[in-house]
Amino acid sequence: MGWQSTVIWWHCYPLGFVKAEDTAVHEVRHRLGQLTNWLDYLIDLGCNGLLMAPIFASNSHGYDTLDHYRIDSRLGDDSDFDELMWKAKERGIRVLLDGVFNHLGRDHEIVQRALAAGPDTAEGRWLRWVDGYPRVFEGHEPLVELDLSYPPVIDYVAGVMNHWLDRGIDGWRLDAAYAPGAANWRPIVERVKQRHPDCWLLGEVIHGDYAEFVAESGVDSVTQYELWHAIWQSLNDGNFFSLDHSLGRHRRFCESFRPQTFVSNHDVTRVASRLEDQRHIAHAALLLTLLPGIPSIYAGDEHRFTGVKLDAPRGDDAVRPPFPDTPDGLLPWGADTFELYQRLLGLRRRHSWLVDGVVSTRALTNESVVVIVEGPDEVLELALNASDHPVELPAGELVMANDPSAKDVPAHGWAIGIRQR
Repeated sequence: MGWQSTVIWWHCYPLGFVKAEDTAVHEVRHRLGQLTNWLDYLIDLGCNGLLMAPIFASNSHGYDTLDHYRIDSRLGDDSDFDELMWKAKERGIRVLLDGVFNHLGRDHEIVQRALAAGPDTAEGRWLRWVDGYPRVFEGHEPLVELDLSYPPVIDYVAGVMNHWLDRGIDGWRLDAAYAPGAANWRPIVERVKQRHPDCWLLGEVIHGDYAEFVAESGVDSVTQYELWHAIWQSLNDGNFFSLDHSLGRHRRFCESFRPQTFVSNHDVTRVASRLEDQRHIAHAALLLTLLPGIPSIYAGDEHRFTGVKLDAPRGDDAVRPPFPDTPDGLLPWGADTFELYQRLLGLRRRHSWLVDGVVSTRALTNESVVVIVEGPDEVLELALNASDHPVELPAGELVMANDPSAKDVPAHGWAIGIRQR
């Protein structure tokens, strides 16, 4: 099945994680080592992959890249990267980097050359233009869009991706993959896959037909934002019919690829802040860890970190916080959630078929549902209760529950059963 079938990502935002400066610095700060301090923690949680937000030279938040071949000096240098990679590989941890290729920081030399040359020149064609002005990403003036259909740009992006794959990473998250369109990724993906057929390529896609995007672009997976939205919204609204609809689409997506699943990431409000009833944090964790697909746990969710994304300058700061130098610096308040994630990820590893399981539901009401995941030989039943009244236990052997001694699933509780097909 390949390593991609068993990977579980721990997703972090390094610039925030190490409390880096808000803007670029000239002197190298050797901070990537702080991430190496958390590798054993990652494994103890039950993960075996490290998904990092941008680590390349940039002006500010990492998504305004200045040099794809240089580590951001706020994080360190090549030697720090090599040490992180060595320590990760020593532990069997896969590494995924965040590739911001749809756009560049305005100060990037490619952009500066293109602006100086103008739109109808060889240098200018590196960029997308609108009425003589360089196109910017979603209205952000510092983020100038590349033209991924231009052959020199294809060469450049594929070259960057292969360079870091040659240095040992296992794949890429392609930021804003939706922006240039699926077809523009195809020649880049083909070139990268030709050299690194075992790499995993994840496209950030928010809306539209995910399966069509995967088929047209050639990427391995996309971000499952539909499911993310349905999980917290159905719990807040007391409407598991909404979750059921999303799970039906998720099942169809899983017929052709393995979606990346998540309940938080560096771009959205954390699930612990999003959910109106804290008793339902467990429900979200259950869905994330037991549904088909490739799950990613956003660093801190396993300790009930909170954080609200604001539509304002520096509005992402709360969801991209600094972490202690080592896990020993964590406060104990989220220890029970950490233990729950450990148990759930252990269950997922013992039943590795879940990655390609077939999902459906039964006993569906507004506030309760049994989610069914079928494998070749076993069936997992997950009973979720968001109501004020008890509901029936799932079928099969009870393997986990918030109250294992109960004769039913208590109000706002949950239970997991496993049976033979």
